[in-house]
Amino acid sequence: MSLLRPWLDAWKARWWDFRRADKFEIYERCVEAALEDPKTQRMLGKRPGVSWRSVHDRMLSTQGIRLTMSQCPGEAQAAFDKACEDLEDVQEKHQAAAEGAEWPWWGVCLLVAFVILVLLSVGGILALAVAVLVLAVLLFTSFSRTAVWSNLRKSVVAAGLGIAWAVQRVDTGIRAVRWGEDLQKRGTGPVVAQLIRHMLGDDPDSLFIPGSYQGLRAPRAPAYIVDNEATRQLKRKLAQIEYGTIAVCGPRGVGKSTLLEQSVDAAGFGLLAQAPASYTPHDFLLSLSVRLCEKYMRSEGYEAPELTRLSNVRRLLRRLRLRAQRLIRWSAFAVPAAALLTLGLSAPVRSLYAQYAGVVAQFADTQAELIRDRTIEIWHGNAVAASVMVTVAGMFWWRARRAAWLPSFLGQAWTLGTFILGMVMLWVSMVRMVEDQFQSRIPELLRDIPPSTIFQFIVLFLSWMLCRRARDSSREIRVGRWCFSLEKFFQPLAALCGVMLLLMLARTPQTHAILADADNPLWLTGVVTGILLMGAGFWRPRAAEPELVTLCRHHLYRLQTTQTSTNALSAGPADALSLGTTHTTSVSTIPPNFPELVEDFRSLLKGIAAQKAAQGKMVVIAIDEVDRLGSDTQALAFLSEIKAILGVPYVYYLISVAEDVGAAFVRRGLPHRDVTDSSLDDIIHVQPSTLRESRTILAKRSETLKAPYAMLAHALSGGVLRDLLRYGLQIKEMQDKAQSFELTDISRHLILEELSETFAGFRTLLSKRQWIPGTSDILSAFRTLSGYLRDACPCAKATMQRVLEQFAFYAADERPAVVGHEELADDAAQLIHEASAYAYFSLTLLDIFSSDGLERRLQQAAGHGLDGDPERLAEARLELGISPHSARPLIDNIRKAWSLPLPPGPAATSSRVPPPRNCSVHSVVRG
Repeated sequence: MSLLRPWLDAWKARWWDFRRADKFEIYERCVEAALEDPKTQRMLGKRPGVSWRSVHDRMLSTQGIRLTMSQCPGEAQAAFDKACEDLEDVQEKHQAAAEGAEWPWWGVCLLVAFVILVLLSVGGILALAVAVLVLAVLLFTSFSRTAVWSNLRKSVVAAGLGIAWAVQRVDTGIRAVRWGEDLQKRGTGPVVAQLIRHMLGDDPDSLFIPGSYQGLRAPRAPAYIVDNEATRQLKRKLAQIEYGTIAVCGPRGVGKSTLLEQSVDAAGFGLLAQAPASYTPHDFLLSLSVRLCEKYMRSEGYEAPELTRLSNVRRLLRRLRLRAQRLIRWSAFAVPAAALLTLGLSAPVRSLYAQYAGVVAQFADTQAELIRDRTIEIWHGNAVAASVMVTVAGMFWWRARRAAWLPSFLGQAWTLGTFILGMVMLWVSMVRMVEDQFQSRIPELLRDIPPSTIFQFIVLFLSWMLCRRARDSSREIRVGRWCFSLEKFFQPLAALCGVMLLLMLARTPQTHAILADADNPLWLTGVVTGILLMGAGFWRPRAAEPELVTLCRHHLYRLQTTQTSTNALSAGPADALSLGTTHTTSVSTIPPNFPELVEDFRSLLKGIAAQKAAQGKMVVIAIDEVDRLGSDTQALAFLSEIKAILGVPYVYYLISVAEDVGAAFVRRGLPHRDVTDSSLDDIIHVQPSTLRESRTILAKRSETLKAPYAMLAHALSGGVLRDLLRYGLQIKEMQDKAQSFELTDISRHLILEELSETFAGFRTLLSKRQWIPGTSDILSAFRTLSGYLRDACPCAKATMQRVLEQFAFYAADERPAVVGHEELADDAAQLIHEASAYAYFSLTLLDIFSSDGLERRLQQAAGHGLDGDPERLAEARLELGISPHSARPLIDNIRKAWSLPLPPGPAATSSRVPPPRNCSVHSVVRG
C-alpha cells in the first residue's frame, strides 16, 4: 500500500483541482500538501512557534501568497487565468440567455431530444429529416414573429451556451490541474521549506531531523561507498603500469581495507587475502595458493575437489545420491513429456515414414553404392586424380589436428545449418497450417461465434495479462505491520486465469473444429521437428577440462592431501603348504617446501594472468592487514619473505602496510636501503577525509545529518573513516539520550561521553604505575572529574565546566599543578599530559558546538584565516595522536580564531579539583 500511496495522492490532488478550479482553494491545497510532506513534517514542532498551524497561516497571508505566486510565473498560470476569464464570460452569457427565455430551456431541450429519439426509432433518419423540414417551413411562415418562435430560439441559444460552458469548464479544470502541479512543484514546496527555515531562527541546520541511518549501520556496504582521492589515485597508478606491486598505507580505520575490496571487485579476476599475525610466510602462501586455485576453478565453471574426511564409501554414496536426485528430477519432466509427444505424434510420424521411407532408403543405397564403387576404383589405381586428392586430404586432416579454427568452423557450420533447417521447417509448417485454416474454416467459423463468447475471451485474456503483469512487477504491498508480495498473490491467479482461458477455448465449438483438422498433426510434427533442430544446433559436446583448471586441481590435491601408493608382489607355488615371498612398496609424496611452493604459485598465477590479459581483464591480488603483524620490523620481514611471489607479469599486487613501512619506501634509501626499495613499485598514502569528503560520505549514508553534525563528527574523528561513521551513528544515540533536537544539547552529551570513556581508559593505564602518597591525588582527580562527566547533572553544569577547564589548562605551567609538588615518573607524566591535552581539545569542541549561533560564529572565525577553518579541528585531533605538546599550540590558535578564552597563567592553575558533593535538587552524588 505504501507504493500506491503517492500515486493515489497525486490523482486525488488532480481530481480536487479539476473539480474546484478555484485559484485560492488550489493554492490552499498545495500549501497543505507541502506541509504533509514527510521531510517537512519532521521539521515541525522541533522549536517553539514552528507548528503546522503557524506555517499554514503564514502561507495564507497576503505576503505569503504574493511570494509564492512570484516563484512560479509562466504559461500554466497564464493559461489558467485566461480559462477562468473565458469560463466566467460564457457563464454570464448563458445566465442571460436562460433568464431571457420564458420557457425552461432545459425542458425544451429534453422535449426536443425525446421527439428526435421517437422519430429515429419509428421512422428512421428519413422521418427525422422530413419532420425537421416541415418544422422549419412552419416556423418561417407562420411562427416567425410569434412568442413561440422567440422562446424556442432563446431556449436553443441557452442550451448551446450551456454546452459551451460545459466544454469551457472541462478545459478550465484541465488548466487548473496543470497549474496546481506547477504551483506545488515550484511554488508552495520550496517556499514552505524556506519559510520553515526562516521561522526556525538561527542555525536551522543545527536542528536534528530524525531519519534513516541504514548507511551508518552497514560500514562495508558497497552501495554507500564514495570515491575519494585515494581511489582516483589508485586508478591512475594502475593505468600507468602494466603490472607491479603497490603499497597502500595510512592510519588504522582510514579505509585501506575498503579500498582493497573495491579494487578486487572491480578487477576481472581478483583475490583478497588477510595476513593475520599468527601466519608464517609458508602458511600464508599455502593458504593463498589454495584460495587462488579454488577461485579460478569456480570462475571457469568447475567445482573445486571436495577434500573431506569422509570415507571413500560414504563419498561414493553421497555422489550417487546427488546424481540420483538429479536423474529423478530430470526424469519427472522428461519421461512424461516424451510419452505425450510420442502419443500425440505417433500417427503422423508413421504416416510420414510409410510415405517417404522407401524414397529415403533408395537414395541412401544409391549414394552408398556410388561411394563403394569410387573407393574400389581408387584402391585398384583406376582413379589417379581421386587418389591424389584423397592423399592430400589425409595429410591436411592430420596437420589440422592442432588447428583451433577447425573445431570452431565445424561447430559454427553445425549451428548455422541446423538452425536454418529448423527455422525453415518451423515457419513452413506454421504458415501452411494457418493458411490452411484461413482458407477453409476460420472465416466461416468466425461468423458463427456469439458475442458472449468473444466477451468472455476478452475478459479472461485481459485478466490473465494483468495478473502476469502484477506478478512480474516484484512489488510489495504494506498493510500495517504486514507486507504482501504481489508475486506470491498474483501467481496462482495468473495460473487460474490461464487454465480457464484454455478450457474456454477447448469447450468452444468453433475452436474445437479448428483443432480437429486432419492436417494439424502433420504440421505440428513439422513444428516440433523444427524446434528440436534449432535446439540441437546449440548443442556441443562437453569441452575437455582446460589445462589451467587441471593444473589447479592437481595443485590442490598436492597442497591439501598426502598421497600414498602401495605395491605388493607375492610369489609361490599353488600348493597351500609351500613357502612363498611377499614384497610391499609404499610411496608417499612430500609436501612442497617454501621455494617449491613459490615456484608453483608463480607458474600457476602467470598462466592465469596471461589468459585473463588476453581477455582484456585485470588480475589483482590484494594482501590486507600486513600492518597487524606487530612492529614495522616484523612487517618488513614478512614482506621480505613473500617478495619472491611478487613481480608476476600482468598481475597487480596491492599490499596494505603501516605508515612506518610506507615512510621507509618514501625515503628511497636515505640513509640506507631496505626491502621496500626492491619489493614495492609505488605507494599510495590514504589520508583521512577532508571536511568536504566527510560531508559527502555522511550525506550518502544519511540525508538527515546536516553540515553542523558532519562538522562535529569530522572534528571528533579527525577524518578517519571508521571513527567518522561511528560518531555519525552515535549522534542519533545521543539525541535519544538528551531527548532534544538541538545541536547544543546533542554535541554536549556526545563530547562529554567520549571524554568520560577516554578518561576511564587513562585512569586504567595510570593504575598500573607505582604511586606514592604525595602523587596519588591524581587518581582521585581523575575519578572526581570522571564522575562529573559521567553523571552530568544540570545543576552542576557550571562546576563541571570549571573543573574541566582547570584540568585542561594545567599544562600552562611546566609541571602538573593538580598533583602537588612531588615529581611523577616520566611515563605517568606523559599520560597526564596526553589526558590534559585531550581534555583541552574536548573543551574547545564543547565551547564551539554547545553554544548558540554556530553559523554566525563560524563566519566570524573564518575571518581569522586558516585557524578559523573547521578543518583545523580535525587536524588538532590527529595531532593529539602524535604529541600533546605539538597539539596544544594548534588548539590555542583555534581558540583565538573562535574568540574562546585561553589558558590562564601558572598561578591560576594551582587550585585543585573540587571534591565530590551532593546535588540538592536531583539527589545525585557528584564524583
